[in-house]
Amino acid sequence: MALRNVVTEGDEILRKKCREVTEITDRIKETMEDMLQTMRHHMGVGIAGPQIGVMRRMFVAEPEPGRVYFMINPVILDQSGSQTDDEGCLSVPGMIGKVERPDHIKIEALDLDGKKQVYEFDGFDARVMCHEYDHLDGILYIDKATDIRDAFEEEDEEEE
Repeated sequence: MALRNVVTEGDEILRKKCREVTEITDRIKETMEDMLQTMRHHMGVGIAGPQIGVMRRMFVAEPEPGRVYFMINPVILDQSGSQTDDEGCLSVPGMIGKVERPDHIKIEALDLDGKKQVYEFDGFDARVMCHEYDHLDGILYIDKATDIRDAFEEEDEEEE
């Protein structure tokens, strides 16, 4: 396993649609493990293929420590409700913004063993999955966000 470089806003790779994973090889599994390690190193809760320069429909999410989801070729089957909250992104460092997302989603994806899984997520977990899913279609949270601002300024204000 290895840390990967995180691609940041301005790199055109983040704006491209990803291709499906046609076969879950050892290389795909190793890449997913690298993604997990890279995400944790940068203290994120999710990371998608294009964020490390891999144009495949796959992401890793860990909405809370120890609860990891490896999503390969994910498809959102259903969504409902609405929630709005702040989001940030490893590819847009130092910024946050308010984004409206579904409050509930149902998503189907292959796991690392190539088995089809169906998951249902609510609240923050749904937000994380939708954020990462958007990356696979070349969409960044800043495309949907309002009130985009410096994340560190807000922390400084809270400390005063």
